[in-house]
Amino acid sequence: MKINTQDFRVREGARVRLKRLPTRVKPFYSSDEDYKAALADHIHGLTTRQSLLYAHNRYSLLLIFQAMDAAGKDGAIKHVMSGVNPQGCQVYSFKHPSAEELAHDFLWRTTRCLPERGRIGIFNRSYYEEVLVVKVHPEILAGQSIPAESLSDKKFWEKRYRSINDLEKHLYRNGTRVLKFFLHLSKEEQRKRFLKRIEDPVRNWKFSRFDLAERGFWKEYQGAYEECLSETSTEQAPWFVVPADDKLNARLIISQVVLNALKDLKMSYPAPDKTRLKELLAMKKRLAK
Repeated sequence: MKINTQDFRVREGARVRLKRLPTRVKPFYSSDEDYKAALADHIHGLTTRQSLLYAHNRYSLLLIFQAMDAAGKDGAIKHVMSGVNPQGCQVYSFKHPSAEELAHDFLWRTTRCLPERGRIGIFNRSYYEEVLVVKVHPEILAGQSIPAESLSDKKFWEKRYRSINDLEKHLYRNGTRVLKFFLHLSKEEQRKRFLKRIEDPVRNWKFSRFDLAERGFWKEYQGAYEECLSETSTEQAPWFVVPADDKLNARLIISQVVLNALKDLKMSYPAPDKTRLKELLAMKKRLAK
């Protein structure tokens, strides 16, 4: 079934209201076998395009995943990127910042992890935590050693959004394409997944009391995400709101978005010049002997 990825893209300047956006849509697969075949087809395309990305060596791709707990970020990354050559892909998960990271501006720790040309970088959470978690828990700002005049600025959050947009536009101009995915999970589906983590001993390690505590801020997080998505989805670095109650469907949508982005890049394998062709011909003659 054809996936129109534009149905999930946040247009620049649009005001996002998550309650109006579905957490589940009609499946793009008819059975488990159909899902596996569709995902395998996407993975094959990603594998081929990744090799071309590496050889062309002019572009890089940054994939950013943000979501509420249990939305399926880890699983999406694992399944969608399963056919990608590990040598050409880097995955980073950003937790609580270290003392060294807190001594720098809020974009510093993620900037160090940006993908090189020819590579795919994946951020499992990212600098967007600084306008999500930090906005829901503004007391975190006290540990960031930010100047008093900046903290008291009424446009503090607006300027953080601007810093992010400026960074992503800079990356675009220099060959990095940024795709951002918000896995849109319903509160009821999160409750079910949390219960599974408690009931299944194999999944116990995935659940903590902090996850439950953060669930208590659901409304605040929804508001923070709405503003974030509205303020930072641009033509150069768009957000995609992916219905996440159906994990399989979410993976197909994400893989299609990534595949489309790679197909849109004007890439080719390097063509050898006359000197290189002459060298290859000489080596071929030696091997033939």
